[in-house]
Amino acid sequence: MMAAKFIYVPLLSVLLHAVLITSAEFPFRNVSLSWEERLDDLIPRLYLDEIASQMTRAGYKSNAPTLPIARLGIGPYNWVTECLRGDVDSGNATSFAMPIGMAASFSVDLLTDVGTATSVEVRAKYNNYTSHGIYKDFGGLSCFSPVINIVRHPLWGRIQETYGEDPFITGELAKAYVAGLHGDDARYVRTSSGCKHIFAYDGPEDIPSSRFSFNSVVNEADMQMTYLPMFHECVKAGTFNLVCSYNSINGIPACASKKYLTDVVRNQWGFKGYVSSDDQALEFLHTAHDYTTGPLDSTVAAVQAGCNLELTGAKVPVYTHLTQAVQLGLISMEQMTTLVRPLFYTRMRLGLFDPPEMNPYTKLNVDDVVESTAHQELAVSVAARTFVLLKHIGKILPVGKIGTVAVVGPMADSPYDPFGDYPPGTSREYITTAREGLMKIAYKVKYAGGCDDPKCDKYNRNDVINAVTDVDFVVVCLGTGTSVESESRDRPSMDLPGSQLQLLQDAVKYAKGRPVVLLLFNAGPLNVTWADESPDVHAIVECWLPAQAAGLAVARFMTNGPDGNPAGRLPFTWPASMDDVPPMTNYSFFNRSYRYFTGTPFYPFGYGLSFTEFTYDKVVVSNPLLKPCDDMHVSVTLTNVGNYAGDEVIQVYIGWPGAVYPVPKLQLGAFLRVQTTPQNQITNYLTVPARVRAVYNGQADTLIVQPGKFYLYAGGQQPGQKRRISSNVLTSAFTVVGSMTKLSDCPP
Repeated sequence: MMAAKFIYVPLLSVLLHAVLITSAEFPFRNVSLSWEERLDDLIPRLYLDEIASQMTRAGYKSNAPTLPIARLGIGPYNWVTECLRGDVDSGNATSFAMPIGMAASFSVDLLTDVGTATSVEVRAKYNNYTSHGIYKDFGGLSCFSPVINIVRHPLWGRIQETYGEDPFITGELAKAYVAGLHGDDARYVRTSSGCKHIFAYDGPEDIPSSRFSFNSVVNEADMQMTYLPMFHECVKAGTFNLVCSYNSINGIPACASKKYLTDVVRNQWGFKGYVSSDDQALEFLHTAHDYTTGPLDSTVAAVQAGCNLELTGAKVPVYTHLTQAVQLGLISMEQMTTLVRPLFYTRMRLGLFDPPEMNPYTKLNVDDVVESTAHQELAVSVAARTFVLLKHIGKILPVGKIGTVAVVGPMADSPYDPFGDYPPGTSREYITTAREGLMKIAYKVKYAGGCDDPKCDKYNRNDVINAVTDVDFVVVCLGTGTSVESESRDRPSMDLPGSQLQLLQDAVKYAKGRPVVLLLFNAGPLNVTWADESPDVHAIVECWLPAQAAGLAVARFMTNGPDGNPAGRLPFTWPASMDDVPPMTNYSFFNRSYRYFTGTPFYPFGYGLSFTEFTYDKVVVSNPLLKPCDDMHVSVTLTNVGNYAGDEVIQVYIGWPGAVYPVPKLQLGAFLRVQTTPQNQITNYLTVPARVRAVYNGQADTLIVQPGKFYLYAGGQQPGQKRRISSNVLTSAFTVVGSMTKLSDCPP
């Protein structure tokens, strides 16, 4: 993690308070005016050097915070705050499961709840800091979250931060998280969101080349149908910020791309917010991409592209040259005022220019909300709802009270490895490990880590053998952690790290037929072929990186406690072999993901088992004859035919028989996580948006929705997958009539 920095400015607070008394007469302080009217008054009052300073000092390290403008009563501000799944790098905070796990929940409600809890704690801490005159890195209100890049390679180090491989579900979850971060007040936002990283930033991090200089070669069909849609949904959800990425796109660095930063997101999508650079991305225009000749040239390129705010920890930011660029006539004052305007609009919407008593969020208090009872419970519930049951034989689960259980493996009692990247600074008292969780459901727990860390370079075989001997149950905890996969760190292979496979095999051998459960704590797919094929490994559970609640969530899963019946579903295709995966550097989506892959995956997208079973009884398309821009409404009836209450994830896919243009093999069009009880039938209603039928038309160079016949599939899995769960998939059809229509001509 990057070290945080703060400044303490008690004298400045006093001076600003004095200035505010007189500055209240400025129209931009008049709360009866519209936001635009207030901005129209404020922006012309700013001097060039003040505008340049606001765009240069994003609030990070030596460039933190933005400088105050005392003559206008405008205080400092820090733009850099990480809200990936909790308040990051700002002291004790509730930590929730990593986003890839939350994506496995297939629940928009869960994402909204986590976004809400995160932003409540962020706002409460901001209230506390600023009340003491502290302006701190990662102490502001502007979240550089969510991360919504697409998973396209199993070894990419940042899979854990994303919502998986499908642009539709990623867009739906992004909208939900943005809504949680913003809150529901009609006037103010609790925190502001920032969707990242635009665009086509999906690996590599460091293998086989550096992300700082990598050029993503992307055809327009893949860009329009895979790399852009979820960002468009984020813009429609009202995000305040988009973060431009490190990579180049077809030879042009993302932060210097007028095509994407202006032509697409602003002119086509109507984005009104600000674009910020990723850390040092503007510097890399000339030092890594060799796209510009130096910092002045990079400044001009970024401004011309539409980058509002530079984020950098460098002592001399690139945007230090803004004033010089204007004086030399390389950029105009009008461009500067245009780019600084969204920054002040965001601060206004956060309530920073209004009387505090008008803003309900100024009342949030750290002692009331950080690690509150409600947030601790939410952390457990969220973690449990992310678990994906990949294998279950012998009906060994769920269990009651266990006699003696052995828990082994490097992830069994590590407090922090199951957190993943960008962890909130959660105090140890709120963290439970798998070992600690199992102590709550067993009379006796025998433990052996077997390795010092997840790399498992040194393996203590005897400890593992002793732990699993003469027990009633064995739980093996393997995985990765940030020492194996993270930002800046791709994995070299899908294999279990170091001696972890040997540890598992020894545990199984010396368990001598007793129940063995393998818990995986990781993000990217792992080679678990041996465990899947072994009749002596009775269950495999993908636990992802569940953070502080790992142990309590494991206990709930094992015993079918609240939210414990697994209903997580894989948000990416788990390949059988790296031979099935195109190179990391190849950005074509040909033969990638469930949408285009023609082979047989090890575990398919949307796959996951339950302690109970379901039967799908009926699917009804309410409007089987559609116009091109019409959304489709469908009802799905299912029955829990098993013995346990539990959630089910309804998955609705569409297919294009006889399509005129290249299309996905399948496309998820709707999903819904629902609660069920044994032997009860339920009917749920889902909407398949017209946009999921959109395909790229090369002649028109745009997405179009076309007439024709479509198939529809509804069930708890993909249609036709070889590794099937016990439930069925229903098939229906619908027809789109009319003429080919540009998606941009359809209602938003």
